[in-house]
Amino acid sequence: MADTVEFAKMNGLGNKILVVDMRGRKDRVTPEAAIALAADPATNFDQIMAIHDPKLAGTDAYIDIVNCDGTRAQACGNGTRCVVQALSAETGRKAFTFQTLAGILNAQEHQDGTISVDMGKPVFQWDKIPLSEEFHDTSRIELQIGPIDNPVLHSPAVMSMGNPHAIFWVGRDPMSFELERFGPLLENHPMFPERANITLAQVISPTEMVTRTWERGAGLTLACGSAACSAGVSGARTGRTERKVDIVVASSPNRGKLSIEWRADDHVIMTGPAEWEWSGTLDPVSGSFTRDAEPEVQAQ
Repeated sequence: MADTVEFAKMNGLGNKILVVDMRGRKDRVTPEAAIALAADPATNFDQIMAIHDPKLAGTDAYIDIVNCDGTRAQACGNGTRCVVQALSAETGRKAFTFQTLAGILNAQEHQDGTISVDMGKPVFQWDKIPLSEEFHDTSRIELQIGPIDNPVLHSPAVMSMGNPHAIFWVGRDPMSFELERFGPLLENHPMFPERANITLAQVISPTEMVTRTWERGAGLTLACGSAACSAGVSGARTGRTERKVDIVVASSPNRGKLSIEWRADDHVIMTGPAEWEWSGTLDPVSGSFTRDAEPEVQAQ
C-alpha cells in the first residue's frame, strides 16, 4: 500500500475543504493527520472530505468527513459540492450518490457549474437533534446569551440537518456580532450533548436572508452548507420566509450566495458553487504533504 494519497485543496463559498482520495485503502485519515494539516497555513481547512470505496450497493462512494480538530462530522454540504466537482472532472459524470454518517446524499452538477445536493430531511424532535432537555416545540427554545433582561442572542430555532444546529434570529448584519466570543460558549452549551453549529440569521425578505456560522469542531468558518440549509428551513418553519430562499453567507468571499429549497417532499436541496485551488499528495497517517508543481506557462 502506498504511503501517500492524492488530494485537492478546494472551497465552497470560502468553506475550506480538502478532498482526499482514500479509494483502494482500508485505513482512514487520522485525527493526528487532520490536526497537522489544519495547523499548516497551506492546507488549513474546515473539513476533510475523504472519498472511500462504496460500502453500500447503489452508492458511488463513502465519504468520511473530518473536522479540523480531528473529530468526525456527519454532514458537510459545501464539502459535498467539492467532492462532486472533483469526481465530475475525473469521470465526466454529473450525478452521484454518496453514503455519509448522516445518510445517503444525492448530488448533481449543472451546466452552469453550480452543484445541487439533496441534504435529506430535517429533524425537529428534541431527542434526535439531540437536546439535553425536552422541548415539544423546537422552533423556539429557551436559550440566551447576555443579560437576562436584555440578551444579545436568544430563543433559537434548533434542528438537525445531519448534525445539530441552532439558528439565532438577529436584526442587523450578523458580521456586527462578536460570534468568536459567543460561538464557543454556545457550541459547548449543556443543552447540546453532541455540541452544535451556531448560526446568526438576518431575514432581509421572504426570499432572502444573511447568515454567519460558528461551526462545531471548526470554529468561525467562511461558509457552512448544512447551516444554510438549517437557516432556510427554520425561516420557513417559523413563518419568516418562503420555502425557497437565497442565503447570503456574510463571511464568505464577496458575500457569496446559496439557494436553499425545502421541497414539499420534505427534502432540502442546496445549490451553490465549488472551486478547485491546487492539488498534491499527502500521508493520511502523519499529515505530511507535497504540493504538485504548477504547470509552466509557455511564452507566446
